[in-house]
Amino acid sequence: MISLLVAHDVQRVIGKDNQMPWHIPEELAYFKKMTMGKAIVMGRKTFESIGRPLPGRLNIIVTRNESYEAEGITVVHDLQTAIQKAKEYSEEVVIIGGAQIFDMAMGLADRLYITVIENSYPGDTFFPEYKEGWQLTSESDVQYAEDRTAYVYQIWDKKE
Repeated sequence: MISLLVAHDVQRVIGKDNQMPWHIPEELAYFKKMTMGKAIVMGRKTFESIGRPLPGRLNIIVTRNESYEAEGITVVHDLQTAIQKAKEYSEEVVIIGGAQIFDMAMGLADRLYITVIENSYPGDTFFPEYKEGWQLTSESDVQYAEDRTAYVYQIWDKKE
């Protein structure tokens, strides 16, 4: 199974200046829970914004830079190769960004794990449109961060 995991605001903003526009520790804990023990696929910019390989997961970085390397990661140069390597590691492949990788993977994905931050943030990076062709199969109650920011966890499955 190929899944996309993302948090976005009500305008589908996922980033600004290669950073997340919000800080919600509970959402980061959810991200960890949903990816632990699995292969995660991300673009180079996303990897660099995180700053290190995420422990307990196979970190696969997709980049066009043929000479790119960093300790603790697997580097590939196209999404198909990333998915093939990921499937050797775990049954579920979790794609975690950024926008270009999400765009390329949307047609390949079976499931979307989406955290909708019930707020609007300035941003320069957006998650693609997804409501058409997908069915909302699960939604949490409204959660509240320490700063009272509201958010919900959603699971969308591709329509048959």
